[in-house]
Amino acid sequence: MNTTVSTADVHPRDAFDYWHEELCKKVVPHDCTPEDRQTFSAKSQSAPLADIALVQYESTPMENDVTGRHVARANSDELLIRLQTAGIFLFEQDGREGVLEAGDILLFDTRRPFRGRYLNGAKELIVKVPRRQLEARIGDVRQAVARPIKRLEAEHGLTSSYLAMLPTYSGRLDAAAAELVRDHALDLVALSLAKAMDRGKPRLSSARSLVLVNVRVAIEARLSDPSLDAAAVAAAAGVSVRYANTVLAEDGTSITRLIWSRRLERCRGALEDPKQVHRRLSEIAYSWGFSDMTHFGRSFRAAFGLLPSEYRRVAQTIAVDCTDA
Repeated sequence: MNTTVSTADVHPRDAFDYWHEELCKKVVPHDCTPEDRQTFSAKSQSAPLADIALVQYESTPMENDVTGRHVARANSDELLIRLQTAGIFLFEQDGREGVLEAGDILLFDTRRPFRGRYLNGAKELIVKVPRRQLEARIGDVRQAVARPIKRLEAEHGLTSSYLAMLPTYSGRLDAAAAELVRDHALDLVALSLAKAMDRGKPRLSSARSLVLVNVRVAIEARLSDPSLDAAAVAAAAGVSVRYANTVLAEDGTSITRLIWSRRLERCRGALEDPKQVHRRLSEIAYSWGFSDMTHFGRSFRAAFGLLPSEYRRVAQTIAVDCTDA
């Protein structure tokens, strides 16, 4: 994704007004009040993925208010899926209110007023989805609106992790691949929404998607279990190892490689997290199913270009520099 809006590009006295105008265009029309207009700063990135749009942004504390006046001007054919990637966001829509923390997901209906408050350090990813595509999977969305989906359960954790990866690949995929990734993302969102509403299984885009979802959910549910293997994942997904690997091969992976890649991603996330700086490398590796530190170190370097200890030092340096800035 390319940076399309940054208050660093304008004079401080104009920063907030510039940001507000651009965000109304990129996301949805709204009123907005910064905690401190003089020190306000923000930046956003955006890119398309097939026929959905991704907008990733962060700002200093502020409040926003989507009123009936704004609803009349918004694109009512869109639904907004919000992934909180860092910090805390407070929200209210249709009489429901709550708190979003890092990894949580929220469905926001552009046809209804909405109010939110960004606390310090808040970062979010907005996925703008054609209403018809999500309703085709779960039906009427009204009961799903403004119900925070926590990433604690395997299905929700998988949905959260998958959405978080989308900005990395948007703009880099050909049309066919972009449509496939979009379908996977919407299928996972539908799965989480259906589970949150206790509606049973949603209508997924294809039998292949159902296999992929079931395999990924089975992996996420037991990712920290060092005994997890291809046979256990396939059994939990209700398919044979051969069939599961055939489906996964279309995405260039397999059950075993997917288990390892997801474990490495979880370890990388822990190494980047300032709250886990006190944890030993071995503790992090063992907590996500690795049992051999030498193998873990080699696999991590092959995936991310640095040994775990080196990666942690770089991540901490970046975090300190960002804080000082």
